[in-house]
Amino acid sequence: MISAPDRQQAVKLITEAHQAGARLKPACEELGIDTRTYQRWTQAGQLKSDGRPEAVRPVPTNKLSAEERAKVLALCHEPTYASLPPGQIVPRLADQGEYVASESTFYRILRETDEQHHRGRSRPPRPAGEPPRLCAKAPCEVWTWDISWLPGPVKGLFFYLYLIVDLYSRKIVGWEVYECESAEYAAEVVRRAVLAEGCIDQPLVLHADNGSPMKGETLLETLYRLGISTSYNRPRTSNDNPYSEALFRTCKYRPDYPVQGFASLKEARLWMQQFVQGYNYEHRHSGIRFVTPAQRHQGQDRAILVQRQGVYEQARERHPERWSGTLRNWTPITEVWLNPAAEIGDPKLEATMAMSIEPMGPPEGAARPSESLRRVAAGCGGHPREVTPHS
Repeated sequence: MISAPDRQQAVKLITEAHQAGARLKPACEELGIDTRTYQRWTQAGQLKSDGRPEAVRPVPTNKLSAEERAKVLALCHEPTYASLPPGQIVPRLADQGEYVASESTFYRILRETDEQHHRGRSRPPRPAGEPPRLCAKAPCEVWTWDISWLPGPVKGLFFYLYLIVDLYSRKIVGWEVYECESAEYAAEVVRRAVLAEGCIDQPLVLHADNGSPMKGETLLETLYRLGISTSYNRPRTSNDNPYSEALFRTCKYRPDYPVQGFASLKEARLWMQQFVQGYNYEHRHSGIRFVTPAQRHQGQDRAILVQRQGVYEQARERHPERWSGTLRNWTPITEVWLNPAAEIGDPKLEATMAMSIEPMGPPEGAARPSESLRRVAAGCGGHPREVTPHS
């Protein structure tokens, strides 16, 4: 329903356009109203207000009387039914040979009298919280990781792929395949990734879902000693970790992926080693302007994209008739967001981000020297299996 001031303004604009030479129908279409609507508003040469709010409507024939409404409330107030919802009250009344009103009518009357409230020990429904939002402007600022199942030699037997990806460069900075899920294995993969990337003394955020290996005491203690902050998905919301989920799909939809299963743990590790090598050093990633994750991780993407821009400009100069629009965008991506907000410039969001990338500090009075961090990064409870330096 259009308010009186808006209706008056619309009539004024249409009248001015019509008097200036515009046809009535196009003028009305510009404001999204029909010509007949405009004519009805201006009938008899004066603006008519909307009569619907003041219209007298007949009382519905099926409306409950005041006595029947009072009876509904009285039944709900009886000790027998005071703790029951209408879905329990109406059938019990029917068992006694009495029908007063439907369940929806009971609910409507209770809401109108402000007597319909959440009861019981369970928590009332709450709106979904904001997803975790992280921003990476350089490598080794934000990592995301997850665990995925790889098919084994027989149906029902799986191997478990631990995979850590850098949010900024999309490089796989850590991976391993094990026979089970555990926080100890996760801590080992994180330690080796930190040591390989040389980011022991840098603030780093590690994002994951809410699985038990992600929140195990062994992993949390390792992250604390390495100075890594934690970030987690909202409960039962896998979409909060999209980069890891997308990487698993890229991995499992490779043409040479053994959909019938890996014959052994060694075979799974060898296949993953080849995949990681090709993904990091050969695959041109569409999300980072088609450079390899390794090139972006090492800061080589800017020079590569500048060279591409020059190639495109030279091609347009040779054949300008073949270029109807602007050149392809080869501008380097300066920042990558995990679950970006609708408006990046939101001050509340920026304050949240400033807090989210702050490394976990030690307890008051505790010290954590860099040398001890390197011992933690190097110590895996034994010598790890030999893999390529890119795993």
